[in-house]
Amino acid sequence: MTKSKVIMITGGASGIGTTVAELALAAGHRVVIADIDIARAEDLAVRLGDRTWAVKLDITSEAEWQSALDTVWAREGRLDVLINNAAIVHAGWARDVPLSGHHDTIQTNCLGAINGMMTALPRFKQQGSGHLITVASMVAFVPYPGLASYAAAKHALRAFHVALAIEETASPVAFTLVYPGATETPMLDKESKTDALALAFAGEPCSPQEVASLILDAIETRPEEIYLPPERGEAVRKLGVDIKELREHVEKNTAIGWERLQKRRQTHDGGS
Repeated sequence: MTKSKVIMITGGASGIGTTVAELALAAGHRVVIADIDIARAEDLAVRLGDRTWAVKLDITSEAEWQSALDTVWAREGRLDVLINNAAIVHAGWARDVPLSGHHDTIQTNCLGAINGMMTALPRFKQQGSGHLITVASMVAFVPYPGLASYAAAKHALRAFHVALAIEETASPVAFTLVYPGATETPMLDKESKTDALALAFAGEPCSPQEVASLILDAIETRPEEIYLPPERGEAVRKLGVDIKELREHVEKNTAIGWERLQKRRQTHDGGS
């Protein structure tokens, strides 16, 4: 039987984070739902039962990270896994997104997760164990049009995670990177509102359950990287370093994505 772990999930009140929480609880773990929307997080914790609880966390604040982790150790006595999942998106052509939107994306999706890693790391090392799981994205390799700053943040986050993992090879801390493609979440719904992101809809999105299931498996197996869908990993890595091929890929698949995006809009909101 799997040993029960204490798992903290940032952005746990919605999307992939909520699904991970549900599966983790079903597997017998204890779950801390960390979210900036504390009311929603607390409502979810009540719904999920007595092996979960919520803590308010703005991941861009180092002080809130320290406070949240203090609370976890005070209530649970330990933390076994930190899943850095929280993220935001300001989708649209880079020229149309306000500069403040680009700053907000980098501050949250990159520096917010780094805040978490660097506040949890010394605690994990003192504890003698710990696992840092970073939810990045396929766009960490392939910067899609319409997601310029989101892709930049995830690219930088991947680089930081990998460098830190190598530095900490001899430590008792495990590191896992997760690269989901488009996933059926409220964030994808938001992305569907802009024409700039048609390319992201060229393929079928993953379900939150698919992503969460692999994350839960990773808690036990501790792989260095996970791609979703797994069969796209090699192609995405190659595409990301070949700008000419990437441009051709964009031109070839945007029309497909546009057609599927229109069908999605008709299905989801009557075409409005």
